[in-house]
Amino acid sequence: MTHRVYLDWNATAPILPEARDVMIAALDAIGNPSSIHTEGRRARYMIEQARSDVARLVGAEPTHVAFTSGATEANNWVIRSGWDTVIASDIEHDSVLSAIDASGAQRVVVPAERSGLVSMDAFGAALDRLRDGGRTLAVLQLANNETGVVQPVADVVRMAAERGVPVLCDAVQAAGRIAFSVTELGASFVTLSAHKIGGPKGIGALVSKPGQGLSPLLAGGGQERRQRAGTENVAAIVGFGAAARIAKAELVAAQEHLDGMREQLEAGLRSISPSLVVLGHETRRLPNTTCVAVPGQPAELLVAAFDLAGFAISSGAACSSGKVVRSRVLQAMGYDDSVASASLRISVGRTTTADDITAFLRAWHTTAAVGRRAA
Repeated sequence: MTHRVYLDWNATAPILPEARDVMIAALDAIGNPSSIHTEGRRARYMIEQARSDVARLVGAEPTHVAFTSGATEANNWVIRSGWDTVIASDIEHDSVLSAIDASGAQRVVVPAERSGLVSMDAFGAALDRLRDGGRTLAVLQLANNETGVVQPVADVVRMAAERGVPVLCDAVQAAGRIAFSVTELGASFVTLSAHKIGGPKGIGALVSKPGQGLSPLLAGGGQERRQRAGTENVAAIVGFGAAARIAKAELVAAQEHLDGMREQLEAGLRSISPSLVVLGHETRRLPNTTCVAVPGQPAELLVAAFDLAGFAISSGAACSSGKVVRSRVLQAMGYDDSVASASLRISVGRTTTADDITAFLRAWHTTAAVGRRAA
């Protein structure tokens, strides 16, 4: 069997052994967290400890953290809460843009610049055009899932605050990879997902300031401070907590490691393929994310070729019914079809080694003749 090298950490991170261990222990805990007997109190303690760990990772108050089934649910919860207008960049995650479409709100599009950053002038102009009397929400991700470009969320929050507009920040890709504080960002709502940091899939969180007027997501019991009814998924929650605790403890060392891996990767790619396009390289990016394009080469063919060679990477472009679909994010950044349909995302993580990068660069030179065709 071909030795596999996993370079798709932005899609999902391998689960941490510590998270798996606490989840197994939680599955053996028989108490319902809403029960007042010893078993119930033990389960409740596990949840609240995890809530504190998640809050600590992002500099929030534990009482501001509500667990959800993931960031998609959390984004939908906020966006589909009766806004008249939603101002959002055109590089947001699909869970944001689709939720806006489903909400019935008027969407005001804020374009991205060639660098991958949103246009601050356009964001300011969109806020200035608001008419009094309607409920408006602004949305801006903290880091883009394809390019890794880190967005000026705090600056947008300050502009929006002048008009009394709350901001939703999707921080899924940033959490555990760069240091940030919910308090310093100032966003009214921040969404998180456990499986991006080594926790289990199917659990996330909404961090929200008090008094934002959100309606309960689910009616029923009093769980999650009566905001999301239903018996809590204790095992998933404690797995999230364990992953958040480790991510917080290892953040500085992890950033240094990821920076080193990305530097080795991008230097090698440029050496092999001088004409390669590295998206967003001129601005601040997540330390683990490299998005490149081999103009004219369909991305899904290269993803498949690398998969056969033993490397898991992903494409910024989706493939549907045998047709190449251009990356919506790269289109928004102003790139033409030759780039937007050819983007590859290589994302590294805590267990990625220099040998992994060397092996990938060797495969880059030979798989699908990438080096020769890009030159």
